[in-house]
Amino acid sequence: MSAGAIIAIVVGVVVVIVLLALLSRAARGRRLEGRREQAAELRSDAADRGVIAERERALADEQAALGRQAEAEAEQKAAVARRHAADAQQQAQVAEHEERSVQEKHAEAREVDPDVTDDAGEETDAKRRD
Repeated sequence: MSAGAIIAIVVGVVVVIVLLALLSRAARGRRLEGRREQAAELRSDAADRGVIAERERALADEQAALGRQAEAEAEQKAAVARRHAADAQQQAQVAEHEERSVQEKHAEAREVDPDVTDDAGEETDAKRRD
């Protein structure tokens, strides 16, 4: 083999090695670019899901607040109902007391009135003549 052939073989091998290195670098670049695109898609998907999660959290918080508000309103209405019931009971007691007082006054008046008989509560003969 001549020196020119050896040089040609060495140059050929170097060219092949350089081409393989370039192809390898290009393939690696494509892989990296593919991974970057995949990462970008994952980030975009995560951002979309984050918005959805935030919206769902806001809706859940709103529902919880509405539930607490409804409970508070129900408690307030129950308190008002208890107060009305207590007022009604107190008024009934006052009315009973007043009715007893009226009955006592009528009984006292019958006892004091000389024109009323004890047994029937009717006027005496003396009053009828007047």
